[in-house]
Amino acid sequence: MSEATGETADGEDTTNVAIACQGGGSHTAFTAGVLQQLLEEWDDEYELVGISGTSGGAYNALAAWYGIVTGDHETAVDILDAIWDDLAADSWSDKMLNQWVTGVSRLESTGFPLPSLSPYQIPGPEVGKEEITETLERHLDFDAIADLCTADAPELVVGTVNVNAGVFETFTNEDVTTDAVLASAAVPNLFEAVEINGHFHWDGLFSQNPPVDDLMAVPPERKPDELWVVQINPQEFEGEPTTIDVIADRRNELSGNISLNQELRFIGRVNEWVREGHLPADQFSTTEVHRIEMGERFHCSTKVDRDPAFLDELMTLGRERASAFLAERQSEAPGSR
Repeated sequence: MSEATGETADGEDTTNVAIACQGGGSHTAFTAGVLQQLLEEWDDEYELVGISGTSGGAYNALAAWYGIVTGDHETAVDILDAIWDDLAADSWSDKMLNQWVTGVSRLESTGFPLPSLSPYQIPGPEVGKEEITETLERHLDFDAIADLCTADAPELVVGTVNVNAGVFETFTNEDVTTDAVLASAAVPNLFEAVEINGHFHWDGLFSQNPPVDDLMAVPPERKPDELWVVQINPQEFEGEPTTIDVIADRRNELSGNISLNQELRFIGRVNEWVREGHLPADQFSTTEVHRIEMGERFHCSTKVDRDPAFLDELMTLGRERASAFLAERQSEAPGSR
């Protein structure tokens, strides 16, 4: 990747790119595959100026960012691999736990009556939080993040929701701590809220999923020319959801897409205002939005499934989608035909 000069080594203009990673539990293994392929095929024509994520998307965004600023694209690919290897349920006891959690999630989606327990009433959530913390800190030095946030580093954004104030709250650059990432993944019925700065935070799926506005609110020279959204939840649905499990699936998908679509609509509106001359061209520019969609539908219960084979399947699918996306971008480039 070139320095933030706006030119490649050959003196050609670069295209500023920001990547936003949607959350979705285990399904974000797809995002890890997408990011790995994007980084392996990265063209010097592009300058990565920002990356954001929510929930599992936050893990991926942080891992990719950290690898890039401490090494190179290959380092980022290796860190993504290592984190997802650790998150996979590979021991006998972890496999049994994973089957139980996934089974309970599937039963809940069918409307089967199950006892409701707060995560504050059982020990499991705290153990899970500790395991996630150990995994992240094994591969990422959070104490070094502040020093790594240089002028040339991409903007780093993690999304959460402030439970007490009832508002979106993002953590950017040096404010991205272990707690911030844990808060972004704190699903209310699975994990305790995470306290940061005297108030409590829940899973970013309730907020910007993924954060987009912070990627736009940067100096003009760092503003993205293109926003690449890695979208986990299917955008469209054929026909009418009629069975309990299909209704649960579609409801889950919509809840993860609503905030994203709102933010992307606003970018479209700003683009119109710029083109029509309502906003000063020296301060505002248009941003093309592109989606890298999973394109396959999995039952919502699999968002908690950490089976190694399933995670590998998702990562492979992510690589395929990313490669197809880059090939399409290349075919659209001037002079490619």
